[in-house]
This record gives sequence, C-alpha cells and structure tokens, in this order.
Amino acid sequence: MTTIAAVEDIIHKPAAWHAARANGIGSSDAAKIMAGEWALLWRLKTGRAEPEDLSDILPVVMGSWTEPLNGWIYMRRCGVTLVKGKRIQHPRLEYMTAETDFHAPGDAIVECKHVSQFRKPAEVVSRYYWQCQHQMACANAPRVYLSVIFGTMNWERFDVERDDEAIAQLEARCAEFWRHVTEDVPPPDMPAETVEIALDDMREVDMSGSNAWAEHAAGWAENATAAKTFKTAEKELKALVEDDVKRAFGHGVEINRAKNGAMRIKEMKE
Repeated sequence: MTTIAAVEDIIHKPAAWHAARANGIGSSDAAKIMAGEWALLWRLKTGRAEPEDLSDILPVVMGSWTEPLNGWIYMRRCGVTLVKGKRIQHPRLEYMTAETDFHAPGDAIVECKHVSQFRKPAEVVSRYYWQCQHQMACANAPRVYLSVIFGTMNWERFDVERDDEAIAQLEARCAEFWRHVTEDVPPPDMPAETVEIALDDMREVDMSGSNAWAEHAAGWAENATAAKTFKTAEKELKALVEDDVKRAFGHGVEINRAKNGAMRIKEMKE
C-alpha cells in the first residue's frame, strides 16, 4: 500500500538537489534563457528570491509521480530497455547541467512528460524544445525522445533531433546570463529601481512651448489608430496559422514559424 510518506519522498527533492539547481543552469531553465525572461531567474540564482514551492501544484506532482509509469510504457511500447537517468554536467560549461529521466539505446535521452489530454502535440514539442536541446548539449546526445502521456487516454513519443546551430545559440545565451550571475549584475530585463515620490509632491508641466513635444505629439495623434489596427491585424494573422504550418503567406505578407514555435511576420519580398 502506498503511503503519504512514500508520495512525499517522490515529490520532495533533497537539499543537495536544490543547491545544484541554484548553482547552475538546468534544462528547465533553458526556455526562459532563450525567451529573455532573466529577471526572476537571476534573483533565484543569486539568492535574492526563494524557489517556488511546487509540492502542492497538481500538474507537477502528477509529473513526478507518473515518471516511472511513463518509462514503463515507453519500454513496453518501444520494446527496449531504459536506463535510469542521472545528473550530467556540460563538458565545457560547468554551470550548465542536466538531470535526465532515462537513457535509451543509441545514447538517446528519454524525457517524460504528463500533460493535459487537450494539449496539441505541436504545442508540447515546442514547449520543451529548448529543454531537450539543453539536455543534448550537456550529454552530447544525438536526440531526445519526448515520452508524453496525454491525460489518461493516450501516450505518444516525439523525436527531437539535435540541432548544433540551436545549441550554439543556447550556449551563448547561457554564458551571457551566467555572467550576470557571477558578476552580480542585474540582467537587461530587470525592472528599473523606482524612486518613491508622493503624488502630491509631483509637479505639472506645460509643454506647449516645446517644438519637439509638438512634433511627436502630432505624430502620435496621427498614427494611434493605425498602430492599434496594425497590432490587431498581426495578432489575428498569427491566429490563422495552424500548428503544423511552418510558413504561411499571401497578399504581400508572410509568417514563418521557428523551431521553438515562435512566429515572425514580415512583408514579402518580390
């Protein structure tokens, strides 16, 4: 019979695990690194913020609890034997580490995920793309197999190939982020320190005599509606691109989807 203590042992990580996470860039940090979401991550790595307690977050708990089941399903469906994963350090960049779930024959990594039954496969692969590339960089692996349980009804395996160009970009971004950590310098997306001033102490200024103000005020007024229309059109165009489309084009506009799922819209060249 499974006890509450047994569940706690699976969910809660030892102090050494948390220390290792704080002293390096793990695979789950990779997407934030590439998205430029450095502020909170920097505070965590420099000890200015405490890591969020995920022990009562149901999706996290389910993912931890179902990892052994996920590996068992993988072996049964694929007819191979998996080896339990381990913590791996990047061969050159000591601050990059990966904690793998399993290893498959052929030096491939198996990463287990448990997601909602309503998640689309393309969304899952995009969400974990950088995590997989980070793991391959650390382990010098050729591919990661995403072993995904969708809800309680479906299991699928997705092959994420190693992309050396993407890994080079990731390593460069990690190096830059880690420099901010080691030098204790806030990263670019850190909010500026604000000076608290009581509203009653602030003053009003009439800018009618400023030529620069007049020029930019006119430009703002003339283009405000167009700017709003532009943003709305961009949002709606991207919404029309289905998940399995990497390039959509027409009427002088094209949208390209990157490997991490991000979409870029631009004017078509003749």
